[in-house]
Amino acid sequence: MTLMTSSAPTLAVRDRAPATRPVPATLRDVLCLHDFEALARRRLPRPIFGYVAGAAEDNRSLHDNRAAFDELGFTTRVLVDVSRRSQAVELFGERYSSPFGIAPMGLAALSAYQGDLVLARAAQQAGIASILSGSSLTPLEAVAEAAPRSWFQAYLPGDPARIDALLARVARAGYQTLVLTVDIPVSANRENNVRAGFSTPLRPSLRLAWDGLTHPRWLAGTFARTLLRQGMPHFENSFAERGAPILSANVLRDFSARDHLNWTHLAQIRRQWRGNLVVKGLLSVADAQAAREHGADAVILSNHGGRQLDGAVSPLRVLADVVDALGPGYPVLIDSGFRRGSDVLKALALGARMVFVGRPFNHAAAVAGEAGVAHAIALLRDEVDRNLAMLGVTGCAGLTRELLVFKR
Repeated sequence: MTLMTSSAPTLAVRDRAPATRPVPATLRDVLCLHDFEALARRRLPRPIFGYVAGAAEDNRSLHDNRAAFDELGFTTRVLVDVSRRSQAVELFGERYSSPFGIAPMGLAALSAYQGDLVLARAAQQAGIASILSGSSLTPLEAVAEAAPRSWFQAYLPGDPARIDALLARVARAGYQTLVLTVDIPVSANRENNVRAGFSTPLRPSLRLAWDGLTHPRWLAGTFARTLLRQGMPHFENSFAERGAPILSANVLRDFSARDHLNWTHLAQIRRQWRGNLVVKGLLSVADAQAAREHGADAVILSNHGGRQLDGAVSPLRVLADVVDALGPGYPVLIDSGFRRGSDVLKALALGARMVFVGRPFNHAAAVAGEAGVAHAIALLRDEVDRNLAMLGVTGCAGLTRELLVFKR
């Protein structure tokens, strides 16, 4: 079977920042991405916030993702005319207004009403990339209709027939970029989720009911509103068919039969998928080279935001080696731990083509819906713009390793 994606005109974006909407009063004190977390903690029930913010075991990888940035400092060039600077980048023949995008995040519709649509629409409005999670609760077709330039991220089902069927569905919906996440052969040990009372699917309990009742804005504005308008949320996109409901007493989410997946499955997918193919979840030069040899058009270096193997290295630490091994023309993308415009520029200086940011955009959606995500994008975009000017660089292509100093 050969899968074709629908053709569409190249996304036109401006080099300068898109026009921004007035900032709602609730967001006027939100000055950076970090500020959204405290607000989201108050807005969301403990199990939901714990799922978004938590990581695996002792959080070593979660903390290392931030520590890696602190080990790099900038040198600057002065008296450079940066009045015509641009942060626009090109990838897969598309032009994006900024070198960062929204990472795939499962269950976003539990954080904000229609959270998957909120994230995708805000990204499209801003002219940045956005990836819909395979663990999302909104049908992928609805997201493609609302934001046609979205990418789709898949967790591969365990058998070839289900893989074929899922890819066929994604292609029919018109997605042109498929992201395969490959770092979940088994479920992680997320003790933080258990302690916060989170499980997938959520299981009815007195504790869960109390958490909802003590967060009335979330209960009325997100959960009850979803039930009234869309019915009980389900895992919509794990397979070609609809998956389990999010609230269930006895139905387990299907993570089974993934521990046998190997490179032959990627080769099979490459033969079928005619769009852009990205492999996500790599942390070694050898795997990045193997992904390219099996036909991947790009890779995303990632430790899943610290949510899988605790102690896995921050992807920033292997970025330069992977870029050198694959060559300057091959797109190496990255996520995990990005919070500031300076973080984005450090990764670009090490050779990344684009950066993806997750949790802060989820928090922003929880706090203020699409307006919150738009504000978060604008904050990060403005930081990138200011930092380019202060570095004495007029565009992302001018970011090189000569601008960085390792502090230790």
